[in-house]
Amino acid sequence: MDLTIYDQTTDGISEEQRELINKLLQFAANKLGLADSTEMSVTLMNNPAIKKLNAEYRNVDRATDVLSFAAEESGDETPIIMDPELAAELPVNLGDLFISVDKVAEQAKFLGHSTERELGFLVVHGFLHLNGYDHVQPEDEKKMFSLQREILDEYGLQR
Repeated sequence: MDLTIYDQTTDGISEEQRELINKLLQFAANKLGLADSTEMSVTLMNNPAIKKLNAEYRNVDRATDVLSFAAEESGDETPIIMDPELAAELPVNLGDLFISVDKVAEQAKFLGHSTERELGFLVVHGFLHLNGYDHVQPEDEKKMFSLQREILDEYGLQR
């Protein structure tokens, strides 16, 4: 998977955090059977920046832990018709994740686990949203959270 990580935090993220995000998302992409050409980005930021995004895009005026913006949501768009071989070569852009490192630290402390576990949880949670998983309906929640737990456990980030 082609992953771009942006660091917009005031103090900067560590190389270990960058590596965790990259390796965990590669692991999760393999678990879902995504093509190597699949693309996405992760932007790490502080609470004031994610609060601004949350207010602008969700009309919620407070900081949140993770925001997912899927690039190719199904809708009323007119499909582009092209040669199937050419279409197979084009990368799929999943979209963008925005994660508050402040919330990572706050929630890890509150939940009594490591910041690595919390960061991994938010990365996988947002990644699954980009892949069409949701937790609005109970049956969808069960499916998403089960897969989320499976990915984290198999990767080695158990609770």
